[in-house]
Amino acid sequence: MGIILSSLSKPKAPHNYEAILKHADSPLPPDTTSCLDKLYPKLFDGVFLKHKTQKYWIEVVYSDAIVEFAKLEWVAWLEVVGVFETENLTPNCLYVVVFVVKLIDPSQGWEVPVNFKLVLPTGETKERQENMNLLGRNQWMEIPVGEFKTSPEYISGKIEFSMHEVKGGLWKSGLIVKGVAIRPQNK
Repeated sequence: MGIILSSLSKPKAPHNYEAILKHADSPLPPDTTSCLDKLYPKLFDGVFLKHKTQKYWIEVVYSDAIVEFAKLEWVAWLEVVGVFETENLTPNCLYVVVFVVKLIDPSQGWEVPVNFKLVLPTGETKERQENMNLLGRNQWMEIPVGEFKTSPEYISGKIEFSMHEVKGGLWKSGLIVKGVAIRPQNK
């Protein structure tokens, strides 16, 4: 399940929430979407989108929300891929994409770096590698994939983000993927 997070420091309309909510699995009552005071409690709880393949919610910085996650039991081929419509984001805003993960003990097979990739609607690709063995254990970590600025060139495009390690041949275990955060930057 793809997870989309939004962090806000003060109440304001999150991202392009109207475009996001049009994909809600269960439509919100009309009086909710027209009034932010009624909408915010719904968004803090979360709204499932696109047949429960995504969940959108507002997360207040430093809160500890309970969410669903994927736990890696035992694989040699790791590939996590997600896609997000840029029309759901605020125009002319700088965003960062991060994977939210945790390694739990016992974990093994992380000797080969994991590849992280962000593909923008323009075709531009941002890639990096992370040595997972250097991450702390039993705590949520944010691994940045890349930054991008929304602009008219890709107002209706998609970004694709992924993490993968398919060449090392090592059996891996102990990874929990909480989700992906697409977060506005205050720069």
